[in-house]
Amino acid sequence: MKIDHIVENLDVALLKRLYPAITQWNRLEGRPRTHDFERALRAEVRDALWMISRQWQMGEFQGEDAGSPVLARAWIDTWKVDRFQAADGEVKDYTIDEPLEATVEKRPVPDGPFFSLDIRLLVGRRWLKMLAADATLTGFQGFYKTQYAILVPDPANEAHAAVCAHAEVFQQVSAVAGKAMDGLAFIQHLEEGNAAGDGTGGSQAQMDALAALGAELQQWFTTLILQPVKGETDAWLPSRLEYQFGCSASKDDKEIVMRAEEYYQGNLDWYALEHKSAREHLGDAGPAVAVKRALNTFIPSGIRFEGMPETRWWAFEDRRTNFGDVKPDATDLGKLFLMEFGLLYANDWFVLPYTLPLNTVAQAQGIAITNVFGEKFWIEPAHDIPGGGKWRFCTLTSDAPDGEFGHGALVLLPTLDKIQEGTPLEEVALVRDEMANMVWAVEKRVPLPSGRSKPGAEAGRDLRAYLSKFVPAPAGPPPDPVAPIRYQAMNTVPEHWIPFVPVHMLGSTREIQLQRAGMPRIFPGDTRPLQKVHPRTSLLLTNYPKAFFVFEEEVPRAGTVVTQSYQRSRWLGGSVFTWFGARKRTGRGEGSSGLHFDAIVPTGRKEAP
Repeated sequence: MKIDHIVENLDVALLKRLYPAITQWNRLEGRPRTHDFERALRAEVRDALWMISRQWQMGEFQGEDAGSPVLARAWIDTWKVDRFQAADGEVKDYTIDEPLEATVEKRPVPDGPFFSLDIRLLVGRRWLKMLAADATLTGFQGFYKTQYAILVPDPANEAHAAVCAHAEVFQQVSAVAGKAMDGLAFIQHLEEGNAAGDGTGGSQAQMDALAALGAELQQWFTTLILQPVKGETDAWLPSRLEYQFGCSASKDDKEIVMRAEEYYQGNLDWYALEHKSAREHLGDAGPAVAVKRALNTFIPSGIRFEGMPETRWWAFEDRRTNFGDVKPDATDLGKLFLMEFGLLYANDWFVLPYTLPLNTVAQAQGIAITNVFGEKFWIEPAHDIPGGGKWRFCTLTSDAPDGEFGHGALVLLPTLDKIQEGTPLEEVALVRDEMANMVWAVEKRVPLPSGRSKPGAEAGRDLRAYLSKFVPAPAGPPPDPVAPIRYQAMNTVPEHWIPFVPVHMLGSTREIQLQRAGMPRIFPGDTRPLQKVHPRTSLLLTNYPKAFFVFEEEVPRAGTVVTQSYQRSRWLGGSVFTWFGARKRTGRGEGSSGLHFDAIVPTGRKEAP
């Protein structure tokens, strides 16, 4: 008996299309053709059958026998970073007595006869207090105030232009001149190997007491502002306008060398380093240090994060972080990876907490996992991907053969979390001037003798106005021009524009470097020999008055801005460290100095009728 609406042989009916009303579905979700995935990710509820179909499609009815981890044992090897080298200087033993940022970034504080008045007064006051604390040395206070007095600025002396050209600096120096002690001058006297009591005429006991106090003052000053030891190489490379340093760790009988070739951002961490092959060493090999191996047991915990989708379709998420609103382009791989991690593998990640000491290189040899079914698995670091690929995460880039540095090695440097950065004391912008065919170093901020800074344009105008007073008066009025025009060989630029001219590199006929030059300071009617405009920032006074070069590639078309300022932070135990460091960033494009040569300018004379 034939029953309506029942197909006895479905395969034959579909093949011959005997029943056109029969429909077969091979997918249970829509196929959006737009870039908007919002509706596709809603999981809209239609009816009970639809929801059951979705559960079947997502595999919720299929048992995977996948147990959650309940116990983990990690095998971790650790060893210490024990050597440090600033640029190509001397290799030293390294400890964490100070943060790595201070060790790398510290630069000499610019000095001079009138520089950093605030620091000079600070050191002087401390020395006088130290003398006042000893009744046998109180009488020497007047001697030190006279012997190391603040110089009295003389407005009639052209050599005192750095102070007298700026009214605010002249007032401050004049207020303390002859009344306070120049502490930095006394420190320099001690650093030259002289005795603290020279010239005092005290007894031997007093001389010994002054020597002890002098050593104490020097020790205090080294902790006031960290500076490189005189005569030693610091990590700053002036020709590259960035820091360069290396460090190494002794692993058994090997030396693992890590270098930072280009560090200038101010955020120092492991990603600033690159691992170098075993053929490179930091000086002589140090003593072999055995690797510290540890076996630690953990209870894994699942990762939770904002926007994490619920693991069941019957639960609803909040909208504080909505991955469905992310609209990546086809080439935006970063967003696509983030969405894949958050939406597909949300509940597949677990955390195994492990605390590492500072200044440590750690390598995970493997983790033994025990799940809820009692099964045990040994998991090693993932490094080789089927097909020849490599996978790395939070480990250093290496130029060494694969495996030399160690798979899964992690470097935990002794760096700071937060740093207080003062207002830039120096700021120099290196810009390209295509019309003049040179690079200009524009001193946007220059240091003043008071210890503060000032915009370079204002400081340049003040200095030029002050120096113009020393131009000799002409013997008589200038003669009337005899022609309506005259020839001008070149014009001038503002005082804070320092030129860098292209020169050939030694041994090459094509490559060039940028060499610091100097513009003449021209005053109308001045018959004296021309003087060059000198830089006023320590960044540009490098190697002065000898030649100073900067590699051409360090000044791109957008330019480069370099600043120097005081950095301050706290370290282990609450100790405070202060240092003078540099930063570099990209500029804002080309500039024009207005410099031109071989010009015809009007004289003001009119042609006779």
